[in-house]
Amino acid sequence: MDPLAAIAAEVQACRACPLWKGTTQAVPGEGSGESGIFFLGEAPGFHEDQQGRPFVGAAGQLLAELLAGIGLDRSKVFITNVVRHRPPGNRDPLPDEVAACDIWLRRHLDALQPRVLVTLGRHAMGKFFPGESISRIHGKPRVVGGVTVFPMFHPAAALRQPSLRPSLMADFTALAIFLATTPAVADEPAPPADQMTLFGR
Repeated sequence: MDPLAAIAAEVQACRACPLWKGTTQAVPGEGSGESGIFFLGEAPGFHEDQQGRPFVGAAGQLLAELLAGIGLDRSKVFITNVVRHRPPGNRDPLPDEVAACDIWLRRHLDALQPRVLVTLGRHAMGKFFPGESISRIHGKPRVVGGVTVFPMFHPAAALRQPSLRPSLMADFTALAIFLATTPAVADEPAPPADQMTLFGR
């Protein structure tokens, strides 16, 4: 079985935290590792829960537009969230819920070995930069645990607060420049999932 399909099947069966109760289905993530870009958002919403796909609402449309703006198709990147079931009422995911989903992030990173992991929003950013302010560090890539992490605002935040949209567009441009000017390190893969120390837990 394809590694991503195998992980998706395991995520669908996951009962590690109570979030699965009352949801239609899990949202494991989708896309490919072709571009080397891994997007990590916050949590599935209503439409994602119904369709089993991440970023299918207005935020997903904006994400697709931003990708197209730097010459990328959505199908060439991998997209997932820090939790894989929709929190009740679209509330923020709780720390224990985020921690329960760490295993799936580790498994996906191990399978895809991305060149860069783009965090979308403060919950995804907080996994790698706890206590940091997204307004201070967005658009500035840093290496964490052998993975280059590129924090950005969440597209949904730019929809709610249009003044953030120029910053988000500038960060995507910076991402494109980073990918074009930073050599891929083919001989130094990320550590295996069971050896990762990314999250401080």
